Amino acid sequence: NNFRIYGFKNLTINFMISAIVLAAGQSIRMGDDNKLVKKYKNRYLINHILNTLIKSKIEKIIVVLGFEKSRVRKIIIKNKKINFVFNKNYKSGMSSSIKAGLKRISERSIGFLIVQADMPLISKKIINSLYYDIKNNSKEIVAPIYKRNMGNPIGFKRSMTRILNKTSGDSGAKKMIKRNKKNLSLIRVNSKSIFKDFNTQRDFLLN
Repeated sequence: NNFRIYGFKNLTINFMISAIVLAAGQSIRMGDDNKLVKKYKNRYLINHILNTLIKSKIEKIIVVLGFEKSRVRKIIIKNKKINFVFNKNYKSGMSSSIKAGLKRISERSIGFLIVQADMPLISKKIINSLYYDIKNNSKEIVAPIYKRNMGNPIGFKRSMTRILNKTSGDSGAKKMIKRNKKNLSLIRVNSKSIFKDFNTQRDFLLN
């Protein structure tokens, strides 16, 4: 990950790959509960994916807060990898949170993952597979696939930032991926976890 600038003694630039964690949603299908601060297997839901990211190769984690920001931030595990940003436009859809997270991407980031905070079953192995593909593949988009179906998280080279900033609503990123299929690298995984987000009380009971 190091790049040495010749002519400047001992000067190196450390490149990194970040994760933008989307944690601003209103948990509408949960009734009166905020799913991110609800416990699943004795741990707050959001902390499952954060713990996985902390243990992975990802160097920086940007948590995008919105709905009940103070309540969510209060229960999040402490770690030096984690940074926070507030999306004041969180009611307008997921793309607004992606844009808020992109503003905090380091100049040293060569790419990033967009990660949903309500997907606790994603493994470190899957995160690291996406990490290495961003790092080593020439394609600008990478996604996990299980039995011909694409899931989450999705990774991007930094060069895709401008296009992502033009998306809107909740489906903008998916439409953008469909338009750029030739630029998409698919990572085969042996897990349905890439589809499993927690949206209802039933999800907490059945998984």
